[in-house]
Amino acid sequence: MSLLGVSALTDSAGILLRSEGAVNVDLDASLFVHFGLFLVLLLVLKPALFDPMMRLFEEREKRIEGTRHQAKKEDRRSAKALATYEASLTKARDEGAQERDRLRAEGQKREAELMTLVRSEVAKTIQQGREATTQDAREARASLRNDASALGRDMASRVLGREVTS
Repeated sequence: MSLLGVSALTDSAGILLRSEGAVNVDLDASLFVHFGLFLVLLLVLKPALFDPMMRLFEEREKRIEGTRHQAKKEDRRSAKALATYEASLTKARDEGAQERDRLRAEGQKREAELMTLVRSEVAKTIQQGREATTQDAREARASLRNDASALGRDMASRVLGREVTS
């Protein structure tokens, strides 16, 4: 049997035989003195050192947990704010698109109205121009008819060398 590097063998008389490297533990009064000193130190150091350290560790843990809780709370709040922002941004984009489409349709309608008005004015102007041209042509023809007979007589007079009367 081997136990922590110490081999203990017993003979028939019950005497322990130890191999090299074995630890010899004597159970005497010094063990009780050491135990007593341990208890005294424990009783003295517990309220003076261990309890304040434990309170300090607990306070630190509470602060850490409080900070974590606050961080989670802020994360949730910021997530809600982001969702609200994105919703309002989407709504504003939709409203902007609707307004743009409305204005575009209104502009196209106004353009069509103006084009119709301009076309009618152009048609009217063209018609007036045609009428004026036709009138001018009539007047010119009438004037030329009158002038044509006078010019014809004058030419005939020059060619014939005598006065021609109608």
